[in-house]
Amino acid sequence: MTTGVTRTRPSGSPDPALNPATNPALAPTGAHRLRWVFADGATLTGRALAHWARRPGEVLLGLLFPVMVVLMMGYLFGGQMDVPGGGTYREFIVPGMFAMTMLFGIETTFAAIAGDAAKGVTDRFRAMPMSSSAVVVGRGAADMLHSVAGLAVMVACGLLIGWRWHEGPGRALAALGLLLLLRFALLWVGVYLGLVAGGPEAIVAVQVLVWPVGFLSSALIAPSTMPGWLGAIAEWNPMSATVTACRELFGSPGAAAGGSWAAEHATTMAVVWPLLIAAVFLPLSVRRYRAMGR
Repeated sequence: MTTGVTRTRPSGSPDPALNPATNPALAPTGAHRLRWVFADGATLTGRALAHWARRPGEVLLGLLFPVMVVLMMGYLFGGQMDVPGGGTYREFIVPGMFAMTMLFGIETTFAAIAGDAAKGVTDRFRAMPMSSSAVVVGRGAADMLHSVAGLAVMVACGLLIGWRWHEGPGRALAALGLLLLLRFALLWVGVYLGLVAGGPEAIVAVQVLVWPVGFLSSALIAPSTMPGWLGAIAEWNPMSATVTACRELFGSPGAAAGGSWAAEHATTMAVVWPLLIAAVFLPLSVRRYRAMGR
């Protein structure tokens, strides 16, 4: 996507009056730049979707992995789990696994960004006349679509094993919105880590980060059952805010567990935490991409 047209005089020398670099009147406006960002981003989103279409098995395995975790935790260990306030462990775990699915998306984003950087694809994008923000915008849009599909699979799984929402469709949709807001924030963490990593082989380091964050939350176990200091950390985990808020909105068991300020204001924190994470990592990602190759 070009930012202007440079014509030449008959002698072959560029005409400064027709060059956007020397004639501010021909420079693209903010609206034009924004349109190029979205147009180029849409092209790169289509590129990511085409890659997934050529590797359906890999995509299917990624979507089914959280389902396997739900079935394993719910049926193998569920009989030994007590849910604070009563209720079945399977209904307790489903909202937690919704949030865990959003967290696992960091690995998908990281692998795609780091893989493109290691193969030189990112450098080729930088050499093309396209918006410098389009790469991260396109990746983000593609991963959000992937997350919507993953969340739909998890909702279907939950319904099949007996989970239900009990507070009406409006509150259920609000809970799903909070989950996607969390994914939106976390995808920028994945983008940034992918840009600073040496290559896709560093995925192990990302997994070392992701899994403790997921398990040290209220997703799978109520913080009230943990040692006091550990439970306090878990209740202030951004994951716990989204999980607790979703349990409240769905009417799932365990929503009232926890006595900290964070647990009592979980819905508010489920909005504040993702906005803070995105406010930090989104500009860092764009800045890092623009700085690459300098």
